[in-house]
Amino acid sequence: MNEFVAYILQFGNLNQQQIDLISSKATETTLSKDEYFWEAGKMVKQVGFLLNGVVRVCYYNNKGDEITRYFFEERCLLLEINSFENNTEPSEYVQAVTDCNLLLFSISDWQEMSHTILGWDSIIQKIFQKHLIQKLERRSPLVEQDATTRYLTFMEKFPLLANRIPLSYLASYLGITQQSLSRIRKNIR
Repeated sequence: MNEFVAYILQFGNLNQQQIDLISSKATETTLSKDEYFWEAGKMVKQVGFLLNGVVRVCYYNNKGDEITRYFFEERCLLLEINSFENNTEPSEYVQAVTDCNLLLFSISDWQEMSHTILGWDSIIQKIFQKHLIQKLERRSPLVEQDATTRYLTFMEKFPLLANRIPLSYLASYLGITQQSLSRIRKNIR
């Protein structure tokens, strides 16, 4: 819980009573490797904070191919903002790549905190903006680079993450086949 509070305090101020309220609403749980935190087409029922592990955001294209869009590591808020605000079902999946430990908040508890804690929505908006910027920084260069450069850039920016995810997910994220990724890795060595 302390990790979550420290994370939140980077984006705004909370008093002890507000921290106690947040603590009373959180439950700690595990998500096993390959288990989904949420699935496309199903209502999201909780907000999570990733304490330990790696998750990926993925979807299926119109050909039925599984595409990995993003990876998230520790100290990341798992909040499907569109589903939350518009009461709609997500179009993507969030799946555990490794065994994960999470703090969970039910949607009703999350909404209660939003209504009770002055400035909570502003804090969450700042977190969302930070995550959006990070996503754009991760994805934007991938569009204009060749496959080898995409791989090298990923390895440079996320060296520890590369050892925690299957090559098939990394290839999907980079927009190449697993065979191409293997060839690139072989040529680099």
